[in-house]
Amino acid sequence: MNTTRHYSIQKHSTMIHIFVAFLLVSTSLGPVLSLQSVPDSGHRQLQNCTLNPYKDIQKLRRVQAYLKKINKPAVKTIQSPDGDVIDCVPSHLQPAFDHPQLKGQRPLKPAVRPKGHNLTEAVSESFQLWRDTGESCPKGTVPIRRTTEQDILRASSVRRYGRIRRHVRRDSTGYGHEHAVVFENGDQYYGARASLSVWAPRVTNEYEFSLSQIWIISGSFGNDLNTIEAGWQVSPELYGDNYPRFFTYWTSDAYQTTGCYNLLCSGFVQTNKKVAIGAAISPRSSYNGRQFDIGLMVWKDPKHGHWWLEFGPGLLVGYWPAFLFSHLRSHANMVQFGGEIVNTRSSGFHTSTQMGSGHFAEEGFRKAAYFRNLQTVDWDNNLVPLTNIHLKADRANCYDIRQGRNRVWGTYFYYGGPGRNVRCP
Repeated sequence: MNTTRHYSIQKHSTMIHIFVAFLLVSTSLGPVLSLQSVPDSGHRQLQNCTLNPYKDIQKLRRVQAYLKKINKPAVKTIQSPDGDVIDCVPSHLQPAFDHPQLKGQRPLKPAVRPKGHNLTEAVSESFQLWRDTGESCPKGTVPIRRTTEQDILRASSVRRYGRIRRHVRRDSTGYGHEHAVVFENGDQYYGARASLSVWAPRVTNEYEFSLSQIWIISGSFGNDLNTIEAGWQVSPELYGDNYPRFFTYWTSDAYQTTGCYNLLCSGFVQTNKKVAIGAAISPRSSYNGRQFDIGLMVWKDPKHGHWWLEFGPGLLVGYWPAFLFSHLRSHANMVQFGGEIVNTRSSGFHTSTQMGSGHFAEEGFRKAAYFRNLQTVDWDNNLVPLTNIHLKADRANCYDIRQGRNRVWGTYFYYGGPGRNVRCP
């Protein structure tokens, strides 16, 4: 067993025993004073409450059971500069193969890319912080960000960890999710591609996030919604920091019980040993300075019907098996590109969480975030330009969007904003 991992397991075990002993002793102390949040205010107050050690012990046991299930045995571990631990896990032992329909299988060979795809763009391979160490995972393994106890305890429950908490409708502003997006519908879609600039927007509290991504969508915006999603996000709740991180998501029932972020459930099959889903992206764009963008492409393999993901300079990350979905087994009926934030209104007014660079679209290059070279994939596995473009900004005074077209960037758009301002109270 790897000594780093062995030490980590021993340390967690010791912590649990100490915590359990503390809880058992505390039961004899009766009611105690604790800090409890007051709804809809930023203050806390002292209230009398009684500890429930048995409930807490049960939760801790559920956390440990989940960690044992999701953190697979590693042949090598890499310590990232941002504090992450990257486990190099044998590819056939990754979480995807816990799925009943994948048990005993191995990852498929790479799919044929869509026609018209250009792999000549020069992009540095050092696009994630953990790669800055100079370490890499051995052949036959995949790098997986290790999930920690603290990661799970930040979530509302073990069951909801790694899942989006929301109801879905096309205009989701009533549920705290706000968008500035370009979308196309009215046809059958077999994939989408774009390059998007990477920033580190400010997220003002733990229960909000800011992301930029591509959505592949099918079904209605009811209980049967199917989505495949990939991009970058800043999510203090999920990761415990404010780094922009490469992420994936999927659902086949409108974010209710199926799907998850990254590799936090069985579903997405990773095939690449150079990319860690959920790991921090580096470098990032700076205001009025150097701009850094990443290429993303999702497409349906004509041979097997699975949905493949490409990241950065032509790196095939892996695939979502077709059987995970209902509507997306055949095709998508909508593709979408852009930004999304969560607005909890925790202080009684609109959040100051930023989208994109935190600046409005009108500021343009080197100041506003962008997507460029937007394309979709047609029924014959060809990359084609968008022809039926729609723009949507849920709250244009908080986050807006401007679209254009030229010979170099093809179809592109700038988007984002600061959130709360004089026109966005």
